[in-house]
Amino acid sequence: MKNLNLIAATIIAASLFSGCALKKMVKLAEKQDLEVSPDPLELHGNQVAFDISAVLPPKILPTGKVYTLNTTYQYGDKEIEVGSIEFNAEDYPQSSSTASRVNRTFSMPYNASLNPGSLVIQGEAKNPKNGKVLTTDKMEIAVGIITTSRAVQNAYATNYADHGYNDQEELIPTNINFYFPQGSAYLSQSLATDGESNKAKKSNLSAFIADKNVTRTVTITGTHSPEGSETINGDLSKNRAEVIEKYYRSQMSKYDYTGTAAEIKFILKPVVQDWSAFKVALRASGISEDSKKSFLNIVNGSGSFEDKEKAMRKIPAYKSVFDKVYPSLRTAQTEILTVKEKKSPAEISLLAKHIVNGDTTSEVLSNEELLYAATLTPSLKEKEGIYIAASKKEGSWVAHNNLATVYLQMAAQNGDDMAKNIQDALTQLDIASNKADHVEVHANRGTALMMQASYQESFEALSTAVSGATGDLKEALNASIGSIHIRMGDYEKASAALAAADDSEVANFNRGLAHLLGDNFDGANREFNKINNSSSLSAHAAYYLAVTAARSNNESGIMSNLKAAVSIDVALKEKALNDLEFSNYADAVAEAIR
Repeated sequence: MKNLNLIAATIIAASLFSGCALKKMVKLAEKQDLEVSPDPLELHGNQVAFDISAVLPPKILPTGKVYTLNTTYQYGDKEIEVGSIEFNAEDYPQSSSTASRVNRTFSMPYNASLNPGSLVIQGEAKNPKNGKVLTTDKMEIAVGIITTSRAVQNAYATNYADHGYNDQEELIPTNINFYFPQGSAYLSQSLATDGESNKAKKSNLSAFIADKNVTRTVTITGTHSPEGSETINGDLSKNRAEVIEKYYRSQMSKYDYTGTAAEIKFILKPVVQDWSAFKVALRASGISEDSKKSFLNIVNGSGSFEDKEKAMRKIPAYKSVFDKVYPSLRTAQTEILTVKEKKSPAEISLLAKHIVNGDTTSEVLSNEELLYAATLTPSLKEKEGIYIAASKKEGSWVAHNNLATVYLQMAAQNGDDMAKNIQDALTQLDIASNKADHVEVHANRGTALMMQASYQESFEALSTAVSGATGDLKEALNASIGSIHIRMGDYEKASAALAAADDSEVANFNRGLAHLLGDNFDGANREFNKINNSSSLSAHAAYYLAVTAARSNNESGIMSNLKAAVSIDVALKEKALNDLEFSNYADAVAEAIR
């Protein structure tokens, strides 16, 4: 009986000792040093990450005991368990005489309902042997979450593929070569060096002129065969070109080109002692390769033009060259550039409307003309109808891509049909991508997915597009990719992408934001200040100039920029009052927005 009483007394004493130890631990916890960084908490990417540094006073960890710091985030009537830091006495053998230190990193996924809220920590003293626990009071160690990174603006890379129609003036070349007898500038009617007589060519040229095609230039290149002196050959080339010009002008007078003739530019090009045409004709001739080589050795060698021609006469095949090659060099090569007949933009636009309304068939316009017609109207609804007609006409990837672009532009207007427009765009892009793999399709897909807030998938599509893009599209894609890097919390990559982006207001704003979030305050000031006062982003630019000033400890900058922001958008007053970016500058904010 005595033994039982002794055991019971021992248990009670141990329990009392344990209870005293836990109470002492809780009491000593009042001296613990807890720090959170950053404070306030900040959102980067989709996570709120932070470090907790804990320093426990000596003697808080008696042998066999455990002290735990439990962290929760509380908002409204809800809370999230963030994580714990456990101090086991066995892991800190010097805890009786020295402080016990630890640093831990935590994170929690963000959603908008977490603001306002606070990070709360509660100590827990525990005896693992008997499971007894005592807790400290809850302590608020950080209040709220800075969400400046969410100010990022979506940068859309919607783009139309080229319609393929040349809406500029096009010139059509018509070429007629007239041939002359040796040493003469007389245009023999019967001469038919290339199989067609000069008489027939003159007749064809006369008929062409009679049609009164809109003509820009007539270029006549007079040439000669190699024999003869420089003086003789120079005159021949010039005179042969002039003969054709004279005939051409006579026909214009015949067919009454009054007023029009002055608009046609005649260009005469006498070619004297040039071996280029001879080399081309020699290669096409039927003489042996050895003979060709012999002639070319002379032509490519040293000596005057006349000396070379004299040397060529000594080659056995010279007579064949004289008879077969030289005649083709005695010419007046005539090139006439006339304007290609096209429908006017007004005609194309009207016919496109008739096609859309079902008043005529799509055959009245080519596929390129129909696609071009869509560019002639600012109305997205009219564009939609034209691209639907084009997709039915030939079903090209361009028609489907451009129809998708229209739907994306409709979606960007944030109407009631936004979700439907985005889905319609994705459907058209699926059709387009099945027909062809093009940069424009990937860029538009990335835009559609960005509109759906599917940022990872959007990033993949945009990255595929930018690898093959050039010019303006590449700059727009870099702006889009930079905006997603900001959303992902990678501000260095965001700045790199945005450095290669366009100079749009959205790109400038996002560049400024990336610099701000990356602590490059000079860069942030530079980019935000680029935004024009008339821009839809001017109020936000001024606001984040104030945030930049707050992070730079520039109180006057906070006040001046907040005043500017609020003067443009009064709704920013409330935002400024609740923005933890200004938690240390309450007086300055109050003065700025009053």
